[in-house]
Amino acid sequence: MTFILTVIGLAMVAYLLGSIPSAVWIGKGLHGIDVREHGSGNAGATNTFRVLGKTAGSIVLAMDILKGLMAASLIVFLKDEVDRNTFQWVNLQLLFGFIAVIGHLFPIFAQFKGGKGIATLFGMIIAIHYPSALMCLALFMVVLFFTRYVSLGSILAAVSFPIGLVYIFHERTPLFVAFAITAAFLVILTHQKNIRKLVQGTENKANILKYRDRRFM
Repeated sequence: MTFILTVIGLAMVAYLLGSIPSAVWIGKGLHGIDVREHGSGNAGATNTFRVLGKTAGSIVLAMDILKGLMAASLIVFLKDEVDRNTFQWVNLQLLFGFIAVIGHLFPIFAQFKGGKGIATLFGMIIAIHYPSALMCLALFMVVLFFTRYVSLGSILAAVSFPIGLVYIFHERTPLFVAFAITAAFLVILTHQKNIRKLVQGTENKANILKYRDRRFM
């Protein structure tokens, strides 16, 4: 019973971590601007880069990644009850990390209107299986470099995640593989508007090296 209560408590902490609305707090705190009212209207790192520039965007990106990494790392509080070399260890990491992603999508601190969860998802993957995280990051950067579409890079990186996990890293943890597939579908689902814009040729191209929109200077 104590173990179950501890897991529930850690799951709640994971949700609260994920619910930290980095883009909203940084935008309002540093610039007095709600990023949800500008650009794409999304409370995420990409829109923060677009609206507020490199510094604010980098802070938000780092915070969002850290949320997922910290949530998946909550497993350390169960190290005396769970063997690190078992499926249970990875499964609990997945549970805490996924709950953090849900928190990012539906944050209690921001009227349940959050971002798309890509950075937080990336953070939890770093904590669980960093080689696959590096693979996804490499693909994302290549796509971004050649197309300048953050959304396309995110989608292709997400799709590559389960493929690489199984065929490159030969992962055999059933729930982890199932999660990777689910995550890919989740990313596609949260990027439906972007997919339509990509097809129509109206998707915004990123230029994160360009300083914030002159309207806010």
